[in-house]
Amino acid sequence: MNRTEIYLDHAATTPVDPRVLEAMLPYFTEQFGNPSSIYAAGRQARAAIDQARARIARILHCQPREIVFTSGGTESDNLAIKGVAWWHRLNGRGNHIITTAFEHHAVLHSVQYLEKFGFEATYVRPGPDGIVRVEDIEAAIRPDTILISVMYANNEIGTIQPIAEIGKLAHRYGILFHTDAVQAAGTLPLDVERLHVDLLSLSAHKFYAPKGVGLLYVRQGTKLLWQQNGGSQESNRRAGTENVPGIVGMATALELAYAEREERNAHLLALRDRLIDGILQRIPDARLNGDREQRLPNNVNVSFEGVDGETILLNLDMHGIAASSGSACTTGSTEPSHVLLAIGLTPEQARSSIRLTLGKDNTEQEIDRTLNVLEETVTRLRRLASAQARAR
Repeated sequence: MNRTEIYLDHAATTPVDPRVLEAMLPYFTEQFGNPSSIYAAGRQARAAIDQARARIARILHCQPREIVFTSGGTESDNLAIKGVAWWHRLNGRGNHIITTAFEHHAVLHSVQYLEKFGFEATYVRPGPDGIVRVEDIEAAIRPDTILISVMYANNEIGTIQPIAEIGKLAHRYGILFHTDAVQAAGTLPLDVERLHVDLLSLSAHKFYAPKGVGLLYVRQGTKLLWQQNGGSQESNRRAGTENVPGIVGMATALELAYAEREERNAHLLALRDRLIDGILQRIPDARLNGDREQRLPNNVNVSFEGVDGETILLNLDMHGIAASSGSACTTGSTEPSHVLLAIGLTPEQARSSIRLTLGKDNTEQEIDRTLNVLEETVTRLRRLASAQARAR
């Protein structure tokens, strides 16, 4: 089995920061209590959750009670969209949802699921630069619109959306606004007041905390039908014993990310631009997908004309370089990326694309090594394809 030497898939998941693991360890061992128990061990666990909630609330600029802990971004997206939709259905308040054509599947599939029950949806297309226009969102608004859901930053091409402007628009019309901020956490501001959001989803494993824990910010007064039934955890909003180590780890990781954000972003931007410039200068017929400037500091999504992206990835893996063709949640799908199709790429162009997403521990030497391997791989694959075409 090949050993990964250069990891360039941080949009899929990140390694747990050693400082985060250190903060979590006591809650696996000596402080293992169930936070719903009334004796001392349970009270210790409950205190850890309460403290984590307050720490995260300071970063989001919200009240601790507005944070609901979940199992991750997918659950948070499902809870936000289905919860709002069903509350409005049961109370006769509207039936229409607006989202975009290039959301993460946790959002898209939730909306499509609701359509099976008679809800109606409008899927706004982004521009060729991968950015949604506020005027296009406004044009989709109807009298019965109950929710607008637009991701903060796209998980495949990294383009940053005008969330604050869309939030202001939604509130001007009295519509709830949700954003999937999973990819934005750690690099972009998360002040929910300045973003004008009513609901915001996060997933811990995107910012150097463990998998299996996330949160949904729910603005006080926002009406939604809670989706998970059982115990009275999370103030009767999300049943199930809380993941105490994961929650502590998430709070620690988020604090570290924002304490170090300026330094991390400068490092990532330098590496990202080195990688983009190297690809476009050294490899003919390479295309950067999505706006060059309005994108996450760690995201590079490129297409290579005439070469299959999955084949490139296999060759990178043989050289110990880990990358992806898009969302980790769609790995194994034979369909071209819905994100790339939404911004106007042909199916062939979409299948020739790869995503390289950087992390805080990547180095210039790793970028240069990746550029060398990429150039050699694409050149060789194109020669092979040309020879095969001549032999037909």
